[in-house]
Amino acid sequence: MENHSSELHGILSDLNIKYHYVDHPEVFTVEAMMPYLANCKGLVCKNLFVKDKKKKLWLLVACHDKEIKLAEVAKLISARGGLRFADESVLYEKLKVLQGCVTPMAIYNDLSCDVTVVLDKTLVENPQETIYCHPMSNAASIGIKSSDFLKFLQHCKHEPLLIEL
Repeated sequence: MENHSSELHGILSDLNIKYHYVDHPEVFTVEAMMPYLANCKGLVCKNLFVKDKKKKLWLLVACHDKEIKLAEVAKLISARGGLRFADESVLYEKLKVLQGCVTPMAIYNDLSCDVTVVLDKTLVENPQETIYCHPMSNAASIGIKSSDFLKFLQHCKHEPLLIEL
């Protein structure tokens, strides 16, 4: 797998987005990541890459401690036929990351805008709140202000769908 972290850092720099970078061992779940972010103030993201029956793709981004019920989310976002996890090959094709590395920062790789970003409103209610997620690698985390996170998504031509999870 290619390393897209330096490309991401370049985009954030071009957008004048400051971020806090935290190196940690490779982790494959948000629960495994939490001890490494224990001293970081802010919200930690949990991310699910899913599809509906018509193969429409969604990236669900919520606070790490929120329980995401796919059936309820499907109704909220009008996903046809419910939601299920998308195949890893589709994840890599669209976002250039593998399972365990899913991050909203990978949305810059979705040049054709095939993936709809669904954000839990709580992540962006406070523009000064810091949001933590992977920077294209599950061996690190970055924290950026929620206002800068929205600025990044807009730069990537992905207007998020805001819902309450």
